[in-house]
Amino acid sequence: MRIVVLAGGTSTERDVSLVTGYRVCESLRRNGHEANMLDIFLGVDDSEVKTFFTEKNDLGELSDNLKKKTADIPAEVKRRTEARESFFGRNVLELCKEADMVFMGLHGSNGEDGKVQATFDLLGIRYTGTDYLSSAISMSKELAKKVLVPEGIPMPKGVTLHKGHKIEYVPFPCVVKPCCGGSSVGVSIAHNEKEFEDALDEAFSYEDTVLVEEFVDGREFSVAVLDGKALPVIEIEPLEGFYDYKNKYKAGSTKETCPANIPEDIASQMQFWAEKCCQAAGVTTYARVDELLDKNNNIFCLEINTLPGMTDTSLIPQEAAVVGISYDELTEKIIEISLAKYE
Repeated sequence: MRIVVLAGGTSTERDVSLVTGYRVCESLRRNGHEANMLDIFLGVDDSEVKTFFTEKNDLGELSDNLKKKTADIPAEVKRRTEARESFFGRNVLELCKEADMVFMGLHGSNGEDGKVQATFDLLGIRYTGTDYLSSAISMSKELAKKVLVPEGIPMPKGVTLHKGHKIEYVPFPCVVKPCCGGSSVGVSIAHNEKEFEDALDEAFSYEDTVLVEEFVDGREFSVAVLDGKALPVIEIEPLEGFYDYKNKYKAGSTKETCPANIPEDIASQMQFWAEKCCQAAGVTTYARVDELLDKNNNIFCLEINTLPGMTDTSLIPQEAAVVGISYDELTEKIIEISLAKYE
C-alpha cells in the first residue's frame, strides 16, 4: 500500500511526533509498504510529489532536518494566521488523497484533537486511529471528565480554571495541567501557594484553560487498548520526580515494568476501566489510558491518549510485545483495524 506517515505539526509535542513518524515509517517499509514521512505543516515541494511514495530516503536524516525547523514554527504559524493561509503544508492534502492510508503519527493539538480527522472525513481520506469526535473529547481533559465521570469511571476530583479567574480554596498538594496538552508538557505538582502560582503561570503559558486536580499519591500505570481489548498493564516508575516530559522521552530516566507487579484482580480492574474509558468516549482502533493506584488500591483514570507515542521509549509497543506482538506487527495491525472502518 501507499502510505503517508503524517508527523510534525505545530504542537508542543512536534519533536516527539517526528520520532514516532520516523519509527513507524521504517516499520511500514519493512512490512513491504511504499511509505514516506510527511510534515503536516511544512509539506514538500512540487518536485518531490511524483517520487514521494517510491523514494527510499534516509528517514533519520529527514527527521533530524525537520527537527531543526522546529524553532521557526511559531513565527510561521503567526504569519499564516495573519495571512489566513491553510494550516496544511504544500502538497499535504494532495498526497494524503493519493495514499491508500494515512498513518497518523501526530501528537497534541492540530493532530490529536480531531481537527485533522474531521478534514480527512470530508475529503474522503482514510486514516489510522479513532474519529474526530472521540479525538476531541479525549484531547480536552475538561470535556473528557464530563463524559467519563457520569459513566462511573473513577477520576481525580478537579476544577477547570480559565485565564484571569481565581479559585478561593486550593487543597494542597494539587496537580496543575493544561486542559488540552499532552506528554505532560506544562504539568506541575504544587505543595503551597507559591508553587501553585508558578504552576498556573507555567500551564497558562501553553493554554488559556487549565485543570486543577487533587493530587493522588500513588503508583503510575498505563493500559493500551487495541481494537477494544486491553493489553497488559505497564507500571511507570520515574527515577526522579514524576512522569513528566523529560522522564517520558529521556532513555533510562524511567523504570517500566510490564506486566506490572500488581495482584491479578487489580490488573483486571485497570484493564476494565481502560476499555470502559474508550467505550464511553467512543474511541476505536487503539489508544492508551493512564491510571493511578493509591495506597488503598483505589484506581483513578487520568486521561485517554488517542494517538499514543510509537518512539523507542513509548509504552504501547512494550505492552504489545508482552502478548507476542512485535513492533512491525503492531503497525500492521493498526493499519488493518483502521482499514476495517472503511469496509
